[in-house]
Amino acid sequence: MSYLNQFLFGIYPYVALAVFFAGSLLRFDRDQYSWKSDSSQLLRAGQLRWGSNLFHVGILGIFFGHLVGLLTPVEVWHVLGVSAGAKQMIAIVAGGAAGLLFLAGLVLLLQRRLTEPRIRATSRPMDIFILVLLLAQLLLGLFSITVSLQHLDGAEMLRLMAWAQHIVTFRGDAAAYVAEAPLVFKLHLVLGMTIFLVFPFSRLVHIWSGFAAVGYVVRAYQVVRSR
Repeated sequence: MSYLNQFLFGIYPYVALAVFFAGSLLRFDRDQYSWKSDSSQLLRAGQLRWGSNLFHVGILGIFFGHLVGLLTPVEVWHVLGVSAGAKQMIAIVAGGAAGLLFLAGLVLLLQRRLTEPRIRATSRPMDIFILVLLLAQLLLGLFSITVSLQHLDGAEMLRLMAWAQHIVTFRGDAAAYVAEAPLVFKLHLVLGMTIFLVFPFSRLVHIWSGFAAVGYVVRAYQVVRSR
């Protein structure tokens, strides 16, 4: 079991991240025309508008919440006067709210893709698979809240933070921090890394285009004159 734990939480994260970055770069280099979300708005716009808005608001809240919550050193939270228990309660409330928005949007998008014949006909297997994968990951995350509510001292959260920070700083003992973690957290971590693994091969890759658009908007203004 210790070998499996070391692989899943000490090696697999780097495999997933390597495929995430290299795969995204290769897809952009070789298949730029697929660097999009393949909108089906013309086929059925009303449900897409609600589902897409809820989906994006929810997933952005969850992503940045995890990013800040897991990777901000605990010393920073102490300086801000936020205890481990208080931080965990913030994560439960904010994460739960974002998760419910994400769930509503995701269910709308999945139901729309599965039940609308025209949209189903234009969907690739990966389009449906990634939505199901996100749904499974979200349900695990929401269920983990019930486990967190039983440990409001924040100790489990601190171990997850230590694991994530050891991974991004390439320290080899990361897996030890989650060896005794509840199963729901372990499944949540593995499924989350799997999403990074399949990211370059799915429509999620269009997220990179969003970052590029932000860079375009905030670029320095240039005036081009011709003689």
